[in-house]
Amino acid sequence: MSGPGGDPGGHRAARAAGAVAGPHPLDPLSAAEFRQAAAILRRDRDVGETWRFASIELREPEKAALAAWTSGDQIRRDARVVCWNRADGQVFVALVSLDGDEVRSFDPRPGVQPNATLDEWHEADAMLRRDSRVIAALADRGITDIDRVLFDTWTYGHALVPQQHRERRMGWVDVWRRGTDGGNPYAHPVNGLHPLVDLNRMELLELGDTHRVDPPLTMGEYVPGLVPGQRLRTDVRPLEISQPEGASFTLAGNALSWQKWSLRIGFNYREGMVLHQVGYDDGGRVRPVAHRLSLAEMVVPYRDPTPDHYRRTAFDIGEWGLGFMTTSLERGCDCLGEITYLDAVLHDTRGEPYEIPRAICIHEEDAGVLWKHVDQAAGAEVRRRRRLVISCHATVANYEYLVYWRFYTDGSIECEIQATGVMVVTNFPAGAQPPYGTLVDERTYAPFHQHFIVARLDLDIDGTQNTVHCSDSAALPVSADNPYGLALVQRDTPLRTEQEGKQDYDWSSQRSWKVTSSSARNGLGTRPGYKLVPGGCFPAMFEPGSPVLRRAEVIGHTLWVTPYHPDERWPCGEFCTQSERDQGLPVWTAQDRPIEDADVVLWYVFGIHHITRPEDWPVMPVDTVSFWLKPAGFFDRNPALDVPASPGH
Repeated sequence: MSGPGGDPGGHRAARAAGAVAGPHPLDPLSAAEFRQAAAILRRDRDVGETWRFASIELREPEKAALAAWTSGDQIRRDARVVCWNRADGQVFVALVSLDGDEVRSFDPRPGVQPNATLDEWHEADAMLRRDSRVIAALADRGITDIDRVLFDTWTYGHALVPQQHRERRMGWVDVWRRGTDGGNPYAHPVNGLHPLVDLNRMELLELGDTHRVDPPLTMGEYVPGLVPGQRLRTDVRPLEISQPEGASFTLAGNALSWQKWSLRIGFNYREGMVLHQVGYDDGGRVRPVAHRLSLAEMVVPYRDPTPDHYRRTAFDIGEWGLGFMTTSLERGCDCLGEITYLDAVLHDTRGEPYEIPRAICIHEEDAGVLWKHVDQAAGAEVRRRRRLVISCHATVANYEYLVYWRFYTDGSIECEIQATGVMVVTNFPAGAQPPYGTLVDERTYAPFHQHFIVARLDLDIDGTQNTVHCSDSAALPVSADNPYGLALVQRDTPLRTEQEGKQDYDWSSQRSWKVTSSSARNGLGTRPGYKLVPGGCFPAMFEPGSPVLRRAEVIGHTLWVTPYHPDERWPCGEFCTQSERDQGLPVWTAQDRPIEDADVVLWYVFGIHHITRPEDWPVMPVDTVSFWLKPAGFFDRNPALDVPASPGH
C-alpha cells in the first residue's frame, strides 16, 4: 500500500514530517516484497513454470510482538504464501522470511484447492472463445458474434462437482451475451449452456447443454445512450462539499488520526481493507478499542434449485478475495469532499506485483445533529455530528460491494455494506411463472438469494482481557411492586465458553452483545465496555444437512465468540474452493475453550436477504446494511461535550 493516490482530483492529507521512520510491522507487503517472496520460493523450492501463486500476504506479527515493538526496532518481515503445481494439483503453504532471505516452512496441504484467481478467470474465457464445441453450441442458438459473449467462471462446492471430476480443479461457467456493443451482458443469459472446465489444464471437459429458452425482448440496459427514449433529469443542481482549511485528519504512512481516534490501515488479497490498532484518546491516554477489524467471509447462496442456478453459491471472500476484486475509486463519483486516497499493491499468479490506484478513500462527512437541547431559560445548544469514513469498493462479477467503516465524534463505530450492480437473471418459456424469484422483465426473473457477511471483530476494550455478555431486555410480570406492568430490566449474561458464545439474534428481547474490560473500571465503578448493536440479521433457512450449510456452518448463528488465536482467521476454513465441510469456526469451537476474562474475537454474521424487486432491474439501487459498535460504559458521560458549535452560515 502506498500513499495518497496521484489522481489530480484527490487531495493529500497533511503528513507529519519525519513521522514514519521506517516500515511498521503491520505495513502491507510492498511490490519488492511480493517479488522477493516469489523469487525465494523459485530458488529454494523449485517453484517453476507449472506453478501458480494463489496468495501472498504479510504474516502479521502476533499481539505480544506488536506490543513490545517501538519505532526503530528491528522488525521481522514474513510472507505467507499459498501456491500450487498445475501439473499434479499439489498445494503448499509456505512461510518465507523476507529479512532472512529464506523459506521457513513449506508444508503440503493435500485434498484442498486454493482460492480462485483472476488469471484463471481470464484464461478460461480465452480458452472457451477458441473452442469449436462452444462456438458450434452458440451458433446453434443463433449467436455468432463471439466478441459479444461473456464467459463467467464460478467455483464449486464439493458435493456438486460431478463424481468423475472431483479430483480436479474445477470451474462451471455461465454464458451471457451483449445485445449491442458496450451493452449489459447480464441482461441476456444463454440459458442451459454451462461448460465445465479443468482450471489446471485449462481444458473444456463437458459442454453442459440441458435446455433452451427462446430469448424474450428485454430492456436490460442502464448506460446512458443505450436506454431507449431515456432523457436525463435537468433539475439536478451542483452539490459541492468544501473544507476551506482542509481535512481534519492526518495520515502518516498507514497511520491515521482524526480528532481523538487513531488506527492503522492494512490491505490484503482476501479481506481487502483491514483496520488495525484502533484507539481513542481519552484525556491524553490512548485507550485500546480494537486490535483488528475486517470482513472475513461472504457467503452468497442462490435459493433456486433449477438447472441454471443450483450450483450458484459464492464465497466471495474465501473463493475469490475482496482484495483481488477491489477497484479504483473516482472523486465526485465514489467519494465527495476533501479526499485522500491510498493505493494498494497485490500480485498475479506469477508472483508479479500490480497496483490498484485509489483503492481506499478517506474523507470526512457531516452526519446530522450530534446532540441538542432547547432550554426555556438558556436557549438552544446544538452540535453537529461528524464522521471519518474509510471506504473501498469491490466488483465481484455482476455485483458491487461498497464497504464503509465510519468513526464518529461520540466514540461510535459503524460498519456499513452497500450492495449494488446487476442481478443474475433467467429467461423462462411463455406461459410459465418463476417460482423462486421475481419477474423483472419480459419472461425474465431474478432469483431470490442471500448475502451472509461475516465480520471478524478482534476487540480489546481497555486491554486484551475481556468478557462478552449477552444483553437482553425483559419486561417483569405484574406484581405488588409492579402493579402497572411497567418494569423493564436489562439482563447481562456473561458468555463463559465457546458453546455459550454461539448466539442468535432475538428481536423480542432486543438482544445485543456487550464486550467489557475484565481489568479496568470507569469513574462510575462499572466495567468499561462496547456494545455490538446488531443489524441485518436473518436466519440461514437451510436444512441441517444441506451442502451449503455443511460448507458454511458459520451462517447458522448470528454471533460466535472464540479466544484469540493468530491462525484462526477464516470462519469457513482457509480453503473454501470445492470444500465439503466448514473447517473453521465449527472445528475451533468444538474445543469449547473458555472465553471469559480472555482475549476474545467476535464473529458477527449479518447481511441482505434479497427478495428481488422489479426496481432492482436493470441495475440495483444500493441495498444497505450495517451494524454498530457503541461505547457502553467506556466513558463516564457523553464524550462529545467538548465538540465546538458550528459557525452559522
